[in-house]
Amino acid sequence: MNKFRDWMRRFGSGRYGTDQYNRFLMLITLILMVVAIFVRSWVLEGIILALLIYGMYRTLSRNTVQRAEENRKYLEIMGRIRGFFTGGMRQARDRDHLYFRCPNCGQKVRVPRNHGHIEITCPKCRTRFVKDTGAKRA
Repeated sequence: MNKFRDWMRRFGSGRYGTDQYNRFLMLITLILMVVAIFVRSWVLEGIILALLIYGMYRTLSRNTVQRAEENRKYLEIMGRIRGFFTGGMRQARDRDHLYFRCPNCGQKVRVPRNHGHIEITCPKCRTRFVKDTGAKRA
């Protein structure tokens, strides 16, 4: 029994293991497996098998740098998606401010409503641009 435990320890040493991207892949695989119960399709079963193999490959990979880079890209994409939905919700509820994008760098800038034409300075790149925020209050 000790030989097997030692072999398992040596086998797992230096392997990448699981990360957020692997969990996402396994979640998608599980969802597709549930769908496959109701919809019999060899294409769907092939996709499930490919996802399982890719997930195991990532888990057992010794190229930790490449797997970490894949996970970083996944987290970046998911951060953008989450930011889109949470930022959009925040903007929709904010009745006192308008949001503009800097024409130079694309940074979002929040400015108060109803101040007429104002010159906005981007906090990121210091580009100045003029926008209309609505009628100026008397």
